[in-house]
Amino acid sequence: MSMKAYVLAIDQGTTSSRSMVFDQQRRIISLAQREHQQSYPRSGWVEHDAAQIWSTQSATIADALKQAGLAPRDLSAIGLTNQRETTVVWDRGSGVPIGPAIVWQDRRTADRCAALLAQGHGPLISSRTGLLPDSYFSATKLEWLLREVPGARARAARGELAFGTIDSWLIWNLSGGRTHVTDISNASRTMLFNIHTGEWDEELLQLFDIPRGCLPRVLPCAFSTAAEPLCAELDGVSVPITGIAGDQQAALFGQACLSPGMAKNTYGTGCFLLMNTGTTVMQSRQHLLATVAWRVGTDAPQYALEGSVFVGGAAVQWLRDGLGLIEDSAAVEALARRVPDSAGVHFVPAFTGLGAPYWDPQARGALLGLTRGTSAAHIARATLEAIAFQCTDVLKAMQADSGHPLHELRVDGGGSRNALLMQFQADLLGAPVVCAQHSESTALGAACLAGVGAEIWSVAEVAAGWQSGATYVPRMSRDEAASRLQRWALAVASTRSFQ
Repeated sequence: MSMKAYVLAIDQGTTSSRSMVFDQQRRIISLAQREHQQSYPRSGWVEHDAAQIWSTQSATIADALKQAGLAPRDLSAIGLTNQRETTVVWDRGSGVPIGPAIVWQDRRTADRCAALLAQGHGPLISSRTGLLPDSYFSATKLEWLLREVPGARARAARGELAFGTIDSWLIWNLSGGRTHVTDISNASRTMLFNIHTGEWDEELLQLFDIPRGCLPRVLPCAFSTAAEPLCAELDGVSVPITGIAGDQQAALFGQACLSPGMAKNTYGTGCFLLMNTGTTVMQSRQHLLATVAWRVGTDAPQYALEGSVFVGGAAVQWLRDGLGLIEDSAAVEALARRVPDSAGVHFVPAFTGLGAPYWDPQARGALLGLTRGTSAAHIARATLEAIAFQCTDVLKAMQADSGHPLHELRVDGGGSRNALLMQFQADLLGAPVVCAQHSESTALGAACLAGVGAEIWSVAEVAAGWQSGATYVPRMSRDEAASRLQRWALAVASTRSFQ
């Protein structure tokens, strides 16, 4: 392959759309980003404008190519990664969404999920999908749209509407409305997909009254143009799309966690922890999720255990936007370092309930242990510690489920640049926390999958090419860490009882 091979990574996230161009050595040579709006029409509701997502993403593609001094014809492949579970339904004829995109954070269907559990559907859903009945996933979001938008279910049954997560929506637009597909990693997050058979599950479609005709075709995460001639039309040039994955699976691949027992955490708006379990679907006993990690071509799918912390960096954003304690999120570390510890203050940021391993949508946030001497710095420090506490809960559950001890945790995302947070995370875990050399593991994973599909790189080359950055080793005694975790557990329990 020529040294002039370039791969475009499209990275559509919860708060912004980004595009990056990688060269033959998997180095970023350009990066473009544009934010898109968040909408909160009611308590617990979170929506996006799907048309704005497409317009911002399209603009970043043009911006990234311009920065790199490249034209579409210079690209060898495109890899796409996206915020998962966010649900879009659009008209196949016009390409216009029938309503706002319902974001993964949205809790409007929490009561429906509670009813599914009460009706005894939990074991069916878990055994087929690896997921727990929760409004986090796409099925009840899609069910809600088809019920609440007048005539939508009948139109879907006639094949007039298309459902997709953000990957499907972007590919539809990139292909000029000719292609309605998703990949196996995103499909596994819908609560409609059987991760054992690799097919949409008929019994679950009936449970949620979802017409099969609105569903996308499911592809591997990396595929050749010979197997799947999927292309984006960029300024009249057809560029092959050869890689697709949900953002957290892409980050797992980008972090080269390619062997069972390897784990990563992405510190973003939420925190997303995945542990590779190889070709084994690990049915969790600790309220974690089993999910498809990726599939390369016709190889057997790889699976992972996953735990999601709903509020990670969003807690820091709340300090900025809700309380006005900091002017920008990056200032939180300096504020927290003004004090040696949190002085007994605990913050449980359960703004939209608690994710793994609790899965309690009714829990609400709390600041505990306040005294007259509590300062903004103590609250900032408690906020950073809360992120690490939540992630430790998930990682301990993963180790219990898998039987794999945690030798190291590979980390990325904006929070991985916060040294105070990373050191506290290592202290709680009693294991090294290893930052990627750069924090763009999600986009890198999308680029690597596309490069594997286009035969630019092999999976072995992806593994060999991973490079570490800063490493944090534990400094806290194990007795102190255990004591801190016990106090945290009491704080969490209080948020669950206050309902």
